[in-house]
Amino acid sequence: MLTNTMKGLCCLVFLGFLLLNEGVLYTTAKQFQDVLSHGKTSSHVRYHKKLNGWSPDQNNWNEKLYPSWEEGDPRWNDCWRGGRVVARLTTDSPALVGSNVSFAVILEFPRCQKEDNDSNIIYDRNCKNDSTDFLDDYVYHWTKWIDDCVWKNCTSNNTHRVFPDGRPFPHHPGWRRRNFVYLFHTLGQYYQKTAGSSATVSINTTNIALGKHLMEVLVYRRGHRTYVPVATASAPYVVTDQIPLFVNLSQKNDRNISDFIFIKDSPIIFDVKIHDPSHYLNNSAITYKWNYGDGSGLFVSNSPIITHTYTLEGNFTFNLTVQAIKPVPCKPTTPTPPYPTSSGTKTPTTTTNNTAITTNPSANLASPTSASVMEYTPDGGCHIYRYGHYKAVISILEAILEVNIIQMTSVSMSVAQATNTLVDFIVSCQGSLPTNACTTVSDPTCQVPQNMVCESVEITDECLLTIRRAFNEPGTYCVNITLGDDTSQALASTLISVNGGSSSRTAQGVLISFGFLVVFVVIVTFLLYKRYKKYKPIERSTGQAVNREVLSVYFSNFKAVLFGGSNERDPLLKSKPRIV
Repeated sequence: MLTNTMKGLCCLVFLGFLLLNEGVLYTTAKQFQDVLSHGKTSSHVRYHKKLNGWSPDQNNWNEKLYPSWEEGDPRWNDCWRGGRVVARLTTDSPALVGSNVSFAVILEFPRCQKEDNDSNIIYDRNCKNDSTDFLDDYVYHWTKWIDDCVWKNCTSNNTHRVFPDGRPFPHHPGWRRRNFVYLFHTLGQYYQKTAGSSATVSINTTNIALGKHLMEVLVYRRGHRTYVPVATASAPYVVTDQIPLFVNLSQKNDRNISDFIFIKDSPIIFDVKIHDPSHYLNNSAITYKWNYGDGSGLFVSNSPIITHTYTLEGNFTFNLTVQAIKPVPCKPTTPTPPYPTSSGTKTPTTTTNNTAITTNPSANLASPTSASVMEYTPDGGCHIYRYGHYKAVISILEAILEVNIIQMTSVSMSVAQATNTLVDFIVSCQGSLPTNACTTVSDPTCQVPQNMVCESVEITDECLLTIRRAFNEPGTYCVNITLGDDTSQALASTLISVNGGSSSRTAQGVLISFGFLVVFVVIVTFLLYKRYKKYKPIERSTGQAVNREVLSVYFSNFKAVLFGGSNERDPLLKSKPRIV
C-alpha cells in the first residue's frame, strides 16, 4: 500500500515538473513583437484592423533558426565580412487615407563590395582599398551553398527555407537569388519576404488611423545553418485625411523664387503639385479654388496651373482649397464609425437625406479642419469628397520689368590706341532702377559663353545707361546685358558684328585708296572717249564703221562693268549685317 502511494506521489511530482517545464518554455518563447520592437508596444496600435497579407506580432519567433540580438550586442560587428551593412528605408509618405503607402529598403554593402547577377556578394576589382587584400572573388558565394536540385527535392536545405514563424518560403522562379529575409513591422503586425539586396512593400491605409506611425525592418542574410541578422532600419510615415499638396510659384525676372518675394505688375505662375504616388485620385474630378488675398475675389479652376498678377505692393496671404470627387462603391446609409485616430478620439457622424457626412480631425498641420463626404448620385453610383488646403504669405515689390538695347556705337580711337574694338551699348529699362549690370559675350548661337563682366551702377533718375565693352577679335557675337537689383533682374540680347583693330583699319585704308584710283582711271578713260567721239571725222567707209562700232561696244561694256548703275538703284542690296 505504501509502495503504491509512493509511486503515485512520484508520478504527480514528475507530471508537475513537466507542466512547470512547459510553462517556463511557454513564458520564455519569443514573439515577433519582442524581436521587432524590442518588447516596446503601444496601446493604440491594437486598435487597427488586420492589414491584408500581414500577421499579428504575437506569433512565436523561431529563435534557433533566426537568432535575435539586442542593440549594442558585439555580435553585430562580426555579422558581415569586411564591415557593417547599412539598410536605407524610405517611404512615399504622406498618404491620403484610402490610398497605398509604399516602403523601399536598399542594402549598402561595405566599400569595394557589390552584388553580382546571381545575387552573390563579390569584391569589386575596380575599387581601390589599401586595407583589404582580395584573396577571393566572393564575399558570400551563396550559389555554391545551395544544393543543385529542384525546389522540392533538395536534401539539406529544406528546413532552412522557412520564415521565423515557420511558414515556408514562396517558390519564386528566381528563389536562388533571394538570399536575404526582410521582416517589416508596423501597427502590431508583421510582413515577411525574401529578396536580393533591395525589397519593397506596400500597404493600404483604409483601416489605418490618421496620424504618424513607424515602420521597422529587420534584415537577415543566408547562413550555413542559420540566418544571421545584418541590419535594421526604421522610418516614420503619415496617414492623413487631407490631400497632400504643394504649390510651386514662379515668375519671369524674379531673382530668387524661394524667398516668396515677387514683382508687381508681372504675372505669377501658381503650379499645384498633388502628392499621390499610388494614383488613388486618378479617376477623381478635381477643382482648385483660389483666394489671392488682394481683394480680387475667388477663382475656381479645373487646371492645376494658373496665373495671377498683383498690381499693388505689400504682403498678401493666398489660400488654396483643392476638392477631389472620387467614385467609390456604395455603402449602407446607416451611421458608420469614423476613421480611427492615433489618440483614439471619436468623431461625430450624421446621416441625412441619403447623404453620409463624416467630419474627422485633421492630421495635416497645414490645415485646421477637414471633411470626408460620401454622396449617392442619381444614377445609382456613389462618390466621396476629399479636400486639401495650402496657404502662404508672399511679398510684392517694385522691380525691373524690361530691358532694351536701344543703340550700339563703335568708339573711335587713333591707330596707336586701337588694340581692341570698343563698343558702347545704350540700354534702357522699365520699372525700378537697377543696381548692377552684367554683360555676357557668347558665340553667335548664344550657347557658349566667352566672357562675362559684372559691375555696380548708380542711377538716380531715368533708367538709361551706357555700357562700354571691348572685343579683342573681329567676328559675330551674341551679347546679353542683364540689369538687376536685390529682388529682380531682366535681360536683353543682341547680335553684333565687330571688325578688327589697327590692322583692320590699315587694310580698310588701302582698300579705300585703291577705290579712288580705280574711279580716277575710269573718269580719264571716259573723257578721252568723249573727246575722240566729238572731234573724229565721220568716215563712210565700211571698214572704219565696223571699227568704230566695235570700239563703241567695247567702251560701253567697260563702263557698265565699272559703274554698275542698276546696282545703285536696288535697295535690297543694302540689307547687310550692321558693322559696329
